[in-house]
Amino acid sequence: MRKSWFLSFLILLFYSASAQKSPEKIYGELFEVVQMQQVFEDSKTFVDCIPKYDPDTILKNYYREKKSPDFDLSKFVTQHFLKPCTPSTDYLSDTAMSTKEHVEKLWPLLTRVPDTILNSSLIPLPFSYVVPGGRFREIYYWDSYFTMLGLQVSHDTALIQNMVSNFSFLIRHAGFVPNGNRTYYLSRSQPPFFSLMVELLAKQKSDTILHFYLTDLLKEYEFWMNGKDSVNTPSSAYRRVVKLDRKQILNRYWDDLPEPRPESFREDMLLSLNTNRKKDELFRNIRAACESGWDFSSRWLDESKKLETIHTIDIIPVDLNCLLMHLEQTISEAYENIGDNEMAGYYRDLAKERKKAIKRYCWNKKQKFFLDYDFVKQSNTPVKSLAAGFPLFFEVCNKKKARLVKDELLNNFLSEGGLFTTLNKTAQQWDYSNGWAPLQYMVIKGLLNYGHTTEAVAIAERWVRINDGVFKMTGKMLEKYNVKDPEIKGGGGEYPLQDGFGWTNGVYLKLFEMVCNKQEKKR
Repeated sequence: MRKSWFLSFLILLFYSASAQKSPEKIYGELFEVVQMQQVFEDSKTFVDCIPKYDPDTILKNYYREKKSPDFDLSKFVTQHFLKPCTPSTDYLSDTAMSTKEHVEKLWPLLTRVPDTILNSSLIPLPFSYVVPGGRFREIYYWDSYFTMLGLQVSHDTALIQNMVSNFSFLIRHAGFVPNGNRTYYLSRSQPPFFSLMVELLAKQKSDTILHFYLTDLLKEYEFWMNGKDSVNTPSSAYRRVVKLDRKQILNRYWDDLPEPRPESFREDMLLSLNTNRKKDELFRNIRAACESGWDFSSRWLDESKKLETIHTIDIIPVDLNCLLMHLEQTISEAYENIGDNEMAGYYRDLAKERKKAIKRYCWNKKQKFFLDYDFVKQSNTPVKSLAAGFPLFFEVCNKKKARLVKDELLNNFLSEGGLFTTLNKTAQQWDYSNGWAPLQYMVIKGLLNYGHTTEAVAIAERWVRINDGVFKMTGKMLEKYNVKDPEIKGGGGEYPLQDGFGWTNGVYLKLFEMVCNKQEKKR
């Protein structure tokens, strides 16, 4: 009991205004020098380092010692910081196991217990949680929903409950769910899957869960809709809200800071030197793409597909707005369960209006596909992507549109190992020929919603097969896969391919269960 009280005290202490500073704000010049001189190969390593002394002492020593002719920056960092631990890299897999057995054994390795590390960038959480793995040593927002799907198959409702409680804690103390529980993520969120997490937990327990988390659902909604009353004219925007016409409002991704990302400081600074764009404009769009979770993809780039052309904040993403429609529906259901029909009707109407707007602005008749909408150009973007599966997952469209989306996916996106993320071959990781577990799941579930069972199971079988094959070859569950050629690693992006891997594990268990059930029915 005493330990629990002390932990709560430290967490509350952390959430005081002075304790929420990100490493670049704390260490200033030292931070910039370490990142730009690439003391660590991965820019994320330094922002995750654990200081051995209080920041004032470290800075005092730095300003004194840097004057020495034989000053060694790498040695100084080693003397003053502990490199973050990545336990999963030390794990020896047994490929004689089935993939399912391997994944079940990974859960404890990827689970973190409540902890507080003073002066670290890690935001302490009150309950245990699952991290993705590799360089991703903290909880991540949208990753966690897909991880929970696997925990559901593993019958670990307690850990699902803990993770939902952690997100509730973040909403109540930070005002929203950050990208991850790091101080350098406190300016942005990620795709808002909290309502789906609550829905998942409610299915494991009871509908009373919706009422229990109603305050958090409302606060999450307020975060995404902040400033909606200040956008009064068509095509006007404020933070994450965009006014499209007299009545309809949809959302975009955003970040509150137009600065280089601390965890990718060197990459952002070097990119800014290769373009004539205003730096704050470039950094804002880079960060907004990170809030999307698709960092990076041709979805956010112009026709040249060069990263320096990124214009995320001009774009209304179809997947984001489907998620927010579900949030509105979930809030409505929570009010309905407690007999507040007036508030239930209010949020139900909001969801209906958003559904209309998604179909109006994101359905492209010519392409017969759901596309993002560029509200600056007032036209759909040209990039076809698996985000088109979200309207099927959330049952936004009619059967005819769902069939057209299905046909496009099967004819052009489906490959040996699953579905391509986009049809554009670029240097970015959220493009051809990579496939990602969360998007496979959203599309598969979407197809099932419209009765396309044979096609959904066929995709699931291919995804399970590529996961099995790569595990047997490497002993690893990967962050992403090359679905065209399973023997080639998924590529692109700012960092090496990661293994672990939380959402891959979760989706694998869920789809493996589906495939097995289908095989059982055939027998």
